[in-house]
Amino acid sequence: MSLTTEQILAAHKANIETLFGLTSKAFEGVEKLVELNVTASRAALNEAANHTQAVLSVKDVQELMALQAGLFQPLAEKTASYSRHLFDIASGTGGEFTKAVESKTAEAQKAFTSLVDTAAKNAPAGSETAVAVMKSAVSAANNAFESVQKAVKQATDAAEANFNAVAATAADAAKTAAPRKR
Repeated sequence: MSLTTEQILAAHKANIETLFGLTSKAFEGVEKLVELNVTASRAALNEAANHTQAVLSVKDVQELMALQAGLFQPLAEKTASYSRHLFDIASGTGGEFTKAVESKTAEAQKAFTSLVDTAAKNAPAGSETAVAVMKSAVSAANNAFESVQKAVKQATDAAEANFNAVAATAADAAKTAAPRKR
């Protein structure tokens, strides 16, 4: 079986469309990351200016200590929130890439299976064993790939659950630690 010029051009066109689609998704992720960082930097700058003004207007050591203690709880909460947003951006962008890879892989698997089936139909007499071995190898490779995909999905889900648990624990610890300092 040979590929026609139209089939080759269609495959190249589809690959280029996928490339540009993924590039667009990557830029969207970078834009979100830049926006997050600019927002966080602007907020940090404003808070630093406000805190500096508050420190300069302190009248005694106890007021300074209370002011400093009050700084840490919001900082921990904001750090946890920033980390959560960062994780959401990364996992969203990664999810888009994963979908695209899975889609292209499924297409490639179908095309290869079709190619093997066509080759099997056109195989000379007496090559049934070789065709069966080839089909078995293709089937085993597809099963192995599906197993790897499932394992990666489970690992990603576990990592996200762990991240959420750590973020919640850190936020709770910051909330309970701040009242004790005052």
